[in-house]
Amino acid sequence: MGLKDTRAFVNGLKSYAWFRALALPPVSLLVMLLVIPPKASAVPSFARQTGLPCSACHINPPELTPLGRQFKLNGYTMTGIKVISAPPRKSTPGLALLSYLPLAAWLEASTTGLNKPVSGSSNWDYSFPQDVSLFLAGAFTTHAGGFIQATYDIQDDHFTWDNTDIRYARSTLLGSKDFAYGIDLNNNPTVEDLWNDTPAWGFPWVESPSAPTPAAATIIDGTLGQDVAGIGGYAMYDDHLYGAALVYRSSHIGQPLPNTGVAPDGTPIQFNIRGTAPYWRVAWQQTMGNNYLEVGSYGIHMRSTPGGVVGPTDSYTDVAVDSQFERVFPSLANDILTVHTTYIRENSNLNASYDAGAASLVNHHLNTFRINGVYHFGYRYEPSIEYFNTTGTADPTLYAPNPLNGSNNGSPNFAGLLFNFTYWPVQNIRLAAQYTAYTKFNGGGTNYDGSGRNASDNNSMYLDFNVIF
Repeated sequence: MGLKDTRAFVNGLKSYAWFRALALPPVSLLVMLLVIPPKASAVPSFARQTGLPCSACHINPPELTPLGRQFKLNGYTMTGIKVISAPPRKSTPGLALLSYLPLAAWLEASTTGLNKPVSGSSNWDYSFPQDVSLFLAGAFTTHAGGFIQATYDIQDDHFTWDNTDIRYARSTLLGSKDFAYGIDLNNNPTVEDLWNDTPAWGFPWVESPSAPTPAAATIIDGTLGQDVAGIGGYAMYDDHLYGAALVYRSSHIGQPLPNTGVAPDGTPIQFNIRGTAPYWRVAWQQTMGNNYLEVGSYGIHMRSTPGGVVGPTDSYTDVAVDSQFERVFPSLANDILTVHTTYIRENSNLNASYDAGAASLVNHHLNTFRINGVYHFGYRYEPSIEYFNTTGTADPTLYAPNPLNGSNNGSPNFAGLLFNFTYWPVQNIRLAAQYTAYTKFNGGGTNYDGSGRNASDNNSMYLDFNVIF
């Protein structure tokens, strides 16, 4: 899509209350993409490529506007800068290259304080930097583009491959309706999604690198992030009905090939996909005056052998439902309220883990529910709140007592509230304060780990600064 097409597309969007509410005067930088560890927001290479400000594609990065969802759907290929091009000929393929390499960088620094320090350790340690990311993000050619992130983690003291989403996208008419479709290659289930209620780009937008986290998580809820490679197709019909289907295989970073299920240092790798793991996604979106609603479902099925590629397997089936609601308030200077919710049900059969003595039961389940609301005072201030709750099958071997990270009663249950306040002094600098309060942690409120630690001891205040340039 060239500059003329871009302007026509943007002008068309101005007929929607959404775009009028989300468009700010142009600035020179964009903010996007931070996700699972670490999460990312929006990268300046997209802004430089399109000539549009961050606020055209994001309400509060990584929350996408209608234009942001279209930009991603169409393979990150919208351009507003000079493109080096040559038409295809009978004996010569065509060419379409951006006039610059679409690079961007991200720097994040933070500090975290716990309600009660972990035994034998300090509190309010600084992470400077918490992480640094480099991005290759934008149009690769006429119908192909992507988002590629490499991140330096100060705790591990090295760069590693992070979230990646590469697309080949086309569009046509099906009957008299718009039909967009494409092929997607990525390394994190749900990272390809257009909405902010699925795990990869879901709330919270920032996360502490040092605060204790509960022991249990479903497979689709970030567990496989950057540890798999997936390919498949997606389509959007009439700007309402969306579907995607991909298959994943294990792709362990730093692991020699062929995969043996064991790391070079001899450590067994927990998840080694047997065959392929199918992933599916379906969603419906609708704009109704100043309201927008998306409802959908997603899931994955995986068979895995812990520490190997042959022998008994564990199996996991995750089925989830999600919704995203947005409301513009014209009488309040077009402030915006966004509400995101997801519910994930995981049924698992842990035959391999049971045979190896790593689980006391074969059949397990986990239920994860999250709902959050974000109020956007213009494009500078965003207070938000989330309620989260996970329940599941108690297993005294799988969730054994252990200081800090264990469970005294074998239960994976946890619940709590998360409060966040974000301030954007300019569109490529974010300041955030986030407080997490647990009512239950690894199965209990008091002495949850069998060593005297309470759930509220893990309450944390996280102060975060990031700049994207």
